[in-house]
Amino acid sequence: MPFVYLLECRDGSFYVGSTSDLERRVSQHQHGVGAAFTRARRPVRLVWQAWFERIDEAYAFEKRVQGWGRKKRCALVEGRLRDLPELSSRPGGDPWSG
Repeated sequence: MPFVYLLECRDGSFYVGSTSDLERRVSQHQHGVGAAFTRARRPVRLVWQAWFERIDEAYAFEKRVQGWGRKKRCALVEGRLRDLPELSSRPGGDPWSG
């Protein structure tokens, strides 16, 4: 089943990814065989995840979250979904978009 996930890296930065095997993928990041971004910032910690019905939906959401700023990502991790529209770059925009 497809997931989108956020990792918090040692330096406080976030990494956004998608996968069909969350446990395996997080382990890869933790052991330095994931993305180059996380390899240089280990250890990492899984801070948010969401399951999607289809991989294309997960991939599309991953790309959206990659375009978000830090404040919006923090709101997602903290479960402050009502704050997402306010943190959008476009006033009154879709809270799930950039």
